[in-house]
Amino acid sequence: MMLSEQFRLAAKDYVDADNAASLLEEMKSATLSQMMSEYGDIPVSHAEKNVKSSEEWSGYIRTMVGARTKANELKLRLEWLRMRFSEQQSAQATARAEMKL
Repeated sequence: MMLSEQFRLAAKDYVDADNAASLLEEMKSATLSQMMSEYGDIPVSHAEKNVKSSEEWSGYIRTMVGARTKANELKLRLEWLRMRFSEQQSAQATARAEMKL
């Protein structure tokens, strides 16, 4: 597969993963509020403490961090492909220069 096609596919994967991670990060406050409202008419600090100590909240945070980690790994793959392309161009330029000698 051509390097440009590998880059295109990796870029698409990164964009999708970054979108998923960003959505979870942006929804963190709304999710916390929604979970707190399930406790009904208790002080906000108590509801927040209850939510943040719950398995459901821990799972949300783990999912959010996992999504960001996946996006970061895909971004590194993009950078690796970019580096490979640069190395390939350099090697081709060197070969052309050597042919002129």
